[in-house]
This record gives sequence, structure tokens and C-alpha cells, in this order.
Amino acid sequence: MDFAPYRALVGGSTQGIGRAVAQLLAERGCAVTLLARNEERLREVAAALPTPGEARHTYLVADFDDPSHLETVVQDYLAEHPEGFHILVNNTGGPPGGPLLDAPVDALRIAFNQHIVCNHLLAQAVVPGMQVAGYGRIINVISTSVKVPLAGLGVSNTIRGAVASWAKTLANELGPDGITVNNVLPGATVTHRHTSLIEKKMAETGKPTEAIEADMLKTIPARRFGQAEEVAAAVVFLASPAASYVNGTSVPVDGGRTGAL
Repeated sequence: MDFAPYRALVGGSTQGIGRAVAQLLAERGCAVTLLARNEERLREVAAALPTPGEARHTYLVADFDDPSHLETVVQDYLAEHPEGFHILVNNTGGPPGGPLLDAPVDALRIAFNQHIVCNHLLAQAVVPGMQVAGYGRIINVISTSVKVPLAGLGVSNTIRGAVASWAKTLANELGPDGITVNNVLPGATVTHRHTSLIEKKMAETGKPTEAIEADMLKTIPARRFGQAEEVAAAVVFLASPAASYVNGTSVPVDGGRTGAL
């Protein structure tokens, strides 16, 4: 998969899955624009990305808590770089855990802005360039909860499901333009969020880390946690020309944990 002709915008790309996606795209020759809120870390990650061929990497600083500022940052960039992007990877940290009924309304509103609104603004910004190029890939990194809701992640289950429906609708609309829209659904993957959820369970149950992890592993046929690079491999495949007939679907990368087809 040679990505030398392509340019990608990757959200949440200073750590975890987003960084792994940026790394793998860059290794394949893609010009990557990182998008996150911490400029110092963005600068470090951009400098560390491989640059085979003529690929040049850059970054944009924006906070997904502020959709209007995100829109301004991206639109300003596109005004200076009208060539735009061929690939958009929507990747944002998940909402805090907890029962849905206990969640304040503001938690739903914040998560909706971070995921649906920001995804939508980014798509609106980059799709015109994809239409001109006749090539576009929008990949949303969400969660297996769109197939089977996960206990203790009420707000996340709700918002992730909304993202999946948004993506399916967009896939139907953009398919004739040679643009695909798909979702990658990570299972239990070793990231900062994975660690924070385990720590929360420790605080709630009093169990040690080892016991909580053992309980989690029992639900995974592969009997191990995933790595960010494994999720990134699925994202990069969907971003490639090889995936041109894969559209409007959700691909679990979860070691077989999800109890639904």
C-alpha cells in the first residue's frame, strides 16, 4: 500500500491509536497533518514521523471542546493549502465512564460536540477537496459499543452509536463521489483510556489491577489486549485504494470479544 500520492488529516494523533495511525501512514509515504490540542506534543510527534520519499508532515492545534475554533483552524489551513486531504481519520478520546442515568445533561452535550459536531465540521471541510480529487477516505475510530453496548460506559455508548449512524448516512451520500466512510471499532486496546478505565474499576471495586485485567481477558477469545498498532493497521487498510469497495461498515478490532456479527 503506497500512500505517496495522498495527504491525511489525523485527529487525536499525539498518543495511542491516533499516533499509531499517523506513524503507519507516514511509513507508507503519506503526508500527515496531525490534529490535537497539545502543541508541544504535536511538534514532537511530527518531528519523529518517518519521511520516505517527498512526504512532509505538519500539525494543527485545536481543542475538540471548542468546535468553532476547530472549524476556523482547519478552514484557515485549507485556504493556504487548497489541495486539501484525501484521508480524514476522526479519532477523539472517549467520554468518562459511568451509568447513563447518572450522567448530567452537560456530559451528553459535551460528548456530542466532541464527536458528532467536530466530525461533521471536519467532513464538511475536507469533502470538497476529496470530490475534486475523485478519492476520499473518512475513517472514524469509535468503539465496539456500536454493536453491543458496554456496561458502565453510558454516555460513550450513546454518542458512539450516533457517530456510527452519522457515518452510515454519509457513506450513502458520498459513495457516488468515490469517497468511502467507515468505522473501526477497537476493543480492549492498551492506551491511556484503557488504563484510566481499569483505574476507575479499581477505585470502585477495590480489586487489584491484575484481578480486573484477568476478568477482562476472560471475555476476549484471543486472551490478550490489543495494541494501538493493530487498530492502526485496520484504519490504514480502509484508507487505501485496496478498500475502495468497503463502504458504510463498522470493523471490530477486538480479538473476538464482541458478541454480535
